[in-house]
Amino acid sequence: MNLMREIHVEKVTLNIGVGSPGDKLDKAMRLLKNISGRKPVQTSSDKRIPTWGVRPKLPIACKVTVRGKEASKLLKRLLSAMDNSISMRKFDKFGNFSFGIKEYIDIPEVPYEASIGVIGLEAAVTLSRKGFRIKRRSKLKRKIPSRHNISDVQAMDFMKKEFSLVLEDE
Repeated sequence: MNLMREIHVEKVTLNIGVGSPGDKLDKAMRLLKNISGRKPVQTSSDKRIPTWGVRPKLPIACKVTVRGKEASKLLKRLLSAMDNSISMRKFDKFGNFSFGIKEYIDIPEVPYEASIGVIGLEAAVTLSRKGFRIKRRSKLKRKIPSRHNISDVQAMDFMKKEFSLVLEDE
C-alpha cells in the first residue's frame, strides 16, 4: 500500500463544558489532567446569553488536545468506556468523529475522586494522512486533492481494523 494513503490518528481533543467559571470549572480542569496527563486550557464564551448568565470572554469550559502515539493509547481507553461501540452517525463526511462519555468513571485506569464528583466529557477524534500539512503550513499553502481526503467510509474501516470498533445503525 502507498504510505501516503495510510490513515492515522492525528489528535484526540477532550472537552468539558460547565457553563460557568468557578469550582465546577476547576474540577473539570483537574479531571482532564487526570485522564490525559496534560495541562488543559480554559475556553471562553464568544457572545452574551443573558438567560444563562453568560457574557463575552467568560471562561465556561476547558479542553485538552493529545497528539501522536499518546492519542492512540488514549483513544483505546476512551473507546473501551463506550464498549468499543459507536453509532455510524458520529462520523462526519471528512472522516472525523466525536462521541460523549456520560461518566468519567467508565474510563479504565481513571479512579473516582469524591472531590470531583461525576462529570461527563466529549471526545473529538481527528484522522489524517501524510501530506495533510500542506493545507495548514504558512508558506506555499496548497489544497488537498479530493482523492486524498478521508471519507466517512474509509474512516469507519480504519477504526474497525485498528481499534476493533463496532458500528451501530440508528
